[in-house]
Amino acid sequence: MKETVPVIAVDGPSGVGKGTLCRSLAEALGFHLLDSGSLYRLTALAAARAGLRDDDAGGLVQVAATLDVRFDSGEDDLVVLLAGEDVTAAIRTESAGMAASKVAIVPEVRAALLQRQRDFRRAPGLVADGRDMGTVVFPDAPLKIFLVASPAERARRRHKQLSEKGVDANLAALETEIAERDARDAGRASAPLKPAPDAVILDTDDLGIDAVRDRALALVAGRLHVPGQQDRS
Repeated sequence: MKETVPVIAVDGPSGVGKGTLCRSLAEALGFHLLDSGSLYRLTALAAARAGLRDDDAGGLVQVAATLDVRFDSGEDDLVVLLAGEDVTAAIRTESAGMAASKVAIVPEVRAALLQRQRDFRRAPGLVADGRDMGTVVFPDAPLKIFLVASPAERARRRHKQLSEKGVDANLAALETEIAERDARDAGRASAPLKPAPDAVILDTDDLGIDAVRDRALALVAGRLHVPGQQDRS
């Protein structure tokens, strides 16, 4: 049964390093990976291409229910395919993230995507990256991690990423956008952004990628029976 397949639920706001941590954990453990945020970004992208408004609940639900999506492992990142087209870059923009956040507040869209997310739960295990993985999608996950970092630190990281790609960005504007998105995600009526009662809170403000991964793997060793991981506890 799917319920016996272990899930590591990693939640938190945008820019805390969820994606990097989840890819690292999935690779180390040999688990499948769910990037739930991509499903909302894909819904927003497909809806925009279809000329739908972000308040057209019926149209958005139809798009969400019929998404032709596949995740592949790339050399440095997750490759996201929509109807066979590589849309990884298209859904990673700031505007795509803002559009996804607006789509995600529509309860009917969240309901349409719920079962699709749960279908990613396959042996030997799943690392689920999102905002409501531990509270709504996989409430029975044996390990729930909630990553946090200040808006200022997350804006700094995003600014650095964009600069390295040759993209001009205003640091103050990024921090404002992040704070606004946090408020929208935390205040939505359906599945608001918050840690599950049994989640482990991990503050990444002063931690590098390797340190966050090592702490997470130590938690895995203590909560899950994964071959080769128990010696980390």
